[in-house]
Amino acid sequence: MAVTRALLRQLQLPRLDDEGDKEERGRVLVVGGSSQVAGAVLLAGVAALRAGAGKLQLATVTSAAPTIGIAVPEAMVIALPQARTGEIAGSRAHDALAEPVARTNALLVGPGMSSERAAHALISPLVRRLSQEAVLVLDAAAILALTNDDAMLRPLDGRAVLTPHAGEMASLLEIDTRDVERNPAEVARLAAARFGAVVALKGAETYVAEPSGTLYRYAGGSVGLATSGSGDTLAGIVAGLAARGASAAHATVWATYLHGAAGRQLARRLGPIGFLARELLAELPPLLRRLG
Repeated sequence: MAVTRALLRQLQLPRLDDEGDKEERGRVLVVGGSSQVAGAVLLAGVAALRAGAGKLQLATVTSAAPTIGIAVPEAMVIALPQARTGEIAGSRAHDALAEPVARTNALLVGPGMSSERAAHALISPLVRRLSQEAVLVLDAAAILALTNDDAMLRPLDGRAVLTPHAGEMASLLEIDTRDVERNPAEVARLAAARFGAVVALKGAETYVAEPSGTLYRYAGGSVGLATSGSGDTLAGIVAGLAARGASAAHATVWATYLHGAAGRQLARRLGPIGFLARELLAELPPLLRRLG
């Protein structure tokens, strides 16, 4: 089914209590970054706040943590052990995350990470620490951590989201990228069923597939969204909406629409290309006001 404003009216986000506090809007934990790509967690985390999450925690490599803490004063920052490569040392980092993960409503892992092995070592022990309502969002290298581990997300019973582009999907399924591009809808469905997760296969048209087989298609994006950091913002929006209480599928459908609509607004105001991923963030609250 097509992702339109009419569909969003059917998939309403949880209503906000005018007298509620930040705890009621949920807690997001973003884990990622490296010494080379430190800002990815910033983009994702601020996107989660712009989507309405109440509290934000960012976990990144030790060398980047102080800078990120200054750049995002709204967030609590957790410094994680760092490998010689500049990546998170996944096998040593999960202990530092055990308590925050147990208390979070939405956990996003992957922005700014490039090591699949480190991501798998990090994620695998944490899956069972998530609460019964929490949603897990995987992006970038964290998606590829599922390679040869189809069952890792099964304990979540569908409360997981993958946000791959065509190249990442091809690597995950060990097929040619052209096969993904030729039949993205069926590939998204296949991956959703195989991994027991909601899959947002990003592209000129984005396909969101549920493990049950339900499929959504969003065709309202713009060429300007194909830019560095854009995927981090999308993943952050998903996490922010999930923290507010939206299901994994509904958060992903809404995030896909909001991300595309923000891109269209910037394209109209600034031009079809050349706007930055961080400029998408300020577009989100007005969009949510109009759509909500």
